Amino acid sequence: MTVQQHAQEIHEQFSDQLDVSVDEIEERLDTLINEYSIPADEARRSVVSNYLEETGMDRDELGGGSNESVLVGEIDADEQWVDLRVTVADLWEPRSDSVSQVGLLGDESGTIKFVAFETSDLPKLEEGASYALENVVTDEYEGDYSVKLNRTTTITELDEMVEVGDDSVTIEGALVDIQSGSGLIKRCPEEGCTRVLQNGRCSEHGEGEGEFDLRIKGVLDDGDEVNEVIFDQAATERLTGISLAEAKQMAMDALDTTVVADEMAEGVLGRYYRVSGPRLGRYVLVDEMERLGSADAESTLIRARSI
Repeated sequence: MTVQQHAQEIHEQFSDQLDVSVDEIEERLDTLINEYSIPADEARRSVVSNYLEETGMDRDELGGGSNESVLVGEIDADEQWVDLRVTVADLWEPRSDSVSQVGLLGDESGTIKFVAFETSDLPKLEEGASYALENVVTDEYEGDYSVKLNRTTTITELDEMVEVGDDSVTIEGALVDIQSGSGLIKRCPEEGCTRVLQNGRCSEHGEGEGEFDLRIKGVLDDGDEVNEVIFDQAATERLTGISLAEAKQMAMDALDTTVVADEMAEGVLGRYYRVSGPRLGRYVLVDEMERLGSADAESTLIRARSI
């Protein structure tokens, strides 16, 4: 997307509240991008945030202008307003009281995570039902895209079923690495933000107390290629046998959260697993897992070497 296209979309969002021209917005974006070497998406977020503050608007009040109807597999940019025709492929238990629903939406191109907030006061989506969703906004974190339903989103249940393409994969291999950011972590407490705090700070919302969570970001190696995988709290508890409550107690006893990841690594590194789940960005999000015995592990390596 060009700077002019970004400027035009921002102008459409604020045209009713702010007396600013497309050229003025374009000039502001151009300064950030070309003079200060800020990536275009970051520059757009900065300009939008400034206009929100200037007008006193809430981000949920932003319109998306004339939205493009897209497939979920085509979403590759942050803070874009789009329309979708999807089936609710899966619903998860919300981690925060501020979240009304969270799960996966799917169409022929695959699936994408969605979040709806309590403050948006939207009707609940039903698992297995198909909907036309107008005016949802895209979000990106560490290369993974999701969509947020907000108070301007309109939801229309469809009579026909939207077929969901199968983007689930199954991989096998030895768990050879547990990456930084695994174990007992804290996530940003701001509504709708799931970013992990680094030194007590969210990259978007600044300092915060944070909410405890468990995860493992790991690497499976089958002898031929490696795959990065993410185990969420439920999957991490199944994999390691360590609950969130036990992890918090371990960290409290040691006055150090890193002991949790160390304890987890000792129990799972070097062992062989078969995992299944959707591929989101560069990661496979683990839905199902199975520990492989020595015979299974040996056959995995033999197959890999024969390819």
